[in-house]
Amino acid sequence: MGRPVVLQGVGRLGSAILEGWLKTGAVDPADLIILTPSEKPVAEAARARGARINPPLETLGEARAFVIGVKPAKWLEASRPVLPHLAPDAVIVSVMAGVRGETISQGFEGRSVVRVMPTTGVAQAQGVATLWAADAAARAVGEALFAPIAETVHLDDEPTLHAATAVSGCGPAYFFAFTRALAQAGIEEGLSPEAAVRLARATLRSAAAGVEGTEALDALIDRVASPGGVTQAGLIALNENGALDRAVESAVQAAVAKSTELSG
Repeated sequence: MGRPVVLQGVGRLGSAILEGWLKTGAVDPADLIILTPSEKPVAEAARARGARINPPLETLGEARAFVIGVKPAKWLEASRPVLPHLAPDAVIVSVMAGVRGETISQGFEGRSVVRVMPTTGVAQAQGVATLWAADAAARAVGEALFAPIAETVHLDDEPTLHAATAVSGCGPAYFFAFTRALAQAGIEEGLSPEAAVRLARATLRSAAAGVEGTEALDALIDRVASPGGVTQAGLIALNENGALDRAVESAVQAAVAKSTELSG
């Protein structure tokens, strides 16, 4: 058994991270300590495989990493009871949007911090995780915890986490919203609701499979949209007078503004 990893908070994102770790073995369940105020199915699954749930706080002194996944407004309150028990070299891994690394480090008495912005796709080990840390050691801890469950992207400047959050953290919801609109458009053109939803969802999965690799996005579009063809006609209508580009830009700008606001 190695030095454990502590996960505080098993909400939607915390649960997804835990599911990914259990799926991939990125963290041995025997090396997991989970802090949660309520019973969670994924935490119980981890307990069945050797994880410790809400053990005496004195055991936290063994931890090499403390992953804090509570709501940003609650992190100081949640960290107060555990702080006296953490080792000085424990790395704080924050998956909270909007709370700056310096603020977190101060709250944890100067401990090293790595900020990670993962998507919930980490549950299937197919997530995206943006990482920023002020020092290489903390960055390495974040990479070790998230590389097995996500494609990791490292940023040099902490403020760019706002843009990364707006693009990748929020991005899945944008794609789901577009998929919903695509299904509704199919219904308007005569498809049954069941057929339209199945086609739209399957198309999203197919498109995601096609984007694997490094082929340019323009090339991927050209692969589907033949000049003068059906797809090109749809794309022209979709982005008439730059409507699509402006809508996406507005969504990202609004998300960046909200993330910046939350950071104080």
